Amino acid sequence: MTSLAVALAILAGLAGSVQVAVMGRFGSRIGVFEALSFSTAVQLAFSLLILFAVRAGIGGLPSAFKTPAWMWIGGLMGLTVVTSITFAQPRIGATATIGILIAGQILMGAVIDRFGLFGVDQIALSPARAVGIALLGIGAALSLVR
Repeated sequence: MTSLAVALAILAGLAGSVQVAVMGRFGSRIGVFEALSFSTAVQLAFSLLILFAVRAGIGGLPSAFKTPAWMWIGGLMGLTVVTSITFAQPRIGATATIGILIAGQILMGAVIDRFGLFGVDQIALSPARAVGIALLGIGAALSLVR
């Protein structure tokens, strides 16, 4: 399962980079919020198709309404990411958008790990991790230079 998780993480990274380029162009053509809405509708349609194919029905979907509302923040975060990349890519380019996005993800990941936010295991911020995060931040800032 670990190798599958790594493969899926790589796939997500590749897909995310394609998403930045495509959504930037799409948003420039039809509008940021229009592109966001259409993209979300496409995602909903495909995710429902996958759910029905894998679970032969709606599976545990109704249980979502029985979970704490803070757990629904994933949807809001997805909306934030797609809106931001759709707006940013035409203005600062795909490399800078992806670099800054990754630096932000690493920084927030370190905060989540350090404090055990959202119920994850706590992982200390070692000096090596701090240097790695700083270097990623510097790299992201440098990606703005054309």
